[in-house]
Amino acid sequence: MDTAGLAIPWRGTLWNPTVLSVTSTLTVDRVRVRMLPGQTVEDYAAVADRLAQTFGASAVRVRSVLTRPHHVELWLLTADPLTSVVEPLPVDDQALTAGLPLALAEDGRTWRLQLVGSHVLVVGATGAGKGSVIWSLLLHLAPLVRSGLVNVWAVDPKGGMELAAGRSLFTRFAHGDSDTAAGYESTFAEVLEDAVAVMRRRQDRLRGVTRLHTASVNEPLVVLVVDELAALTGWVTDRTAKKRIEAALGLLLSQGRAVGVVVVGAVQDPRKDVLPMRDLFPTRIALRLNEAEQVNLVLGPGARNRGAQADLIPDSLPGVGYVTVDGIAEPVRVRFSNVTDQHITTLVTPAAPALQLVPGGAA
Repeated sequence: MDTAGLAIPWRGTLWNPTVLSVTSTLTVDRVRVRMLPGQTVEDYAAVADRLAQTFGASAVRVRSVLTRPHHVELWLLTADPLTSVVEPLPVDDQALTAGLPLALAEDGRTWRLQLVGSHVLVVGATGAGKGSVIWSLLLHLAPLVRSGLVNVWAVDPKGGMELAAGRSLFTRFAHGDSDTAAGYESTFAEVLEDAVAVMRRRQDRLRGVTRLHTASVNEPLVVLVVDELAALTGWVTDRTAKKRIEAALGLLLSQGRAVGVVVVGAVQDPRKDVLPMRDLFPTRIALRLNEAEQVNLVLGPGARNRGAQADLIPDSLPGVGYVTVDGIAEPVRVRFSNVTDQHITTLVTPAAPALQLVPGGAA
């Protein structure tokens, strides 16, 4: 690896990192390496392009190895399975425990979203494929909704244009159809405050009993889906409604996941003034972004240096993005399944829980 600058001269000898093992899939060669004294994972990430050129790979991802601080794993991409459209993956009835199979990872394996005990932030420019993430999620939640283990509360500030097709799956559905901005903004605040009330009741019941809620028919997982978070955080014009929304959303993001009230929010602009609470989302998804600086805003400091080049995703690959999860340093590149109108029609055809109307909601 001396061509990538990773060899170290010492006492007249040029020392190279030691290759410990090589395993392969159809798309990735995984090379486990023992680093030389004084080296860090960041040293390898900084020369990933050189490593790719040296080994003839299309790209190299650098991964730390849990419980092995002196090891690093290099993923040499030999093919890219994400250039093709990903069809919806098979629905898994055990998805709440095993994770929701929403996407295909670049190593050819299924990527699963661990929704229980988390909140999810989805960020992407116009046309980046945020709908693929939301509808893939709803596709895999649908059987759990019908079994009573999950309630989906949907907030669609775009007048219901994005999520209305799935309203038969929603326990609550609010969109902005009031005559005044203050009217529908107040409606959004009411839905969030109702979610906080659910959270408080569960905290009272679970306090001293368990630290993490388990979904049941009597007490289902509540998934609050917000299609455009900026409409609730940065664009609200009514001051009273804005304070109510900020207070309720802050409580949900800081306390809700432990008691089975989770937030899934999508937004185009990740700046702090638009999304001041982004650090409270343990799971973050960056689809195509407009600027390199936005990558670290979404995925955390250093994410772009570790390979998350979301600003370089081409327009021709909607649904491709990078995912980070709290506790795991390296982002994972994935492509979310393409859920078509026909898929949605099939999704909502079976009987689902009756829709509960809220002021400003749909009949």
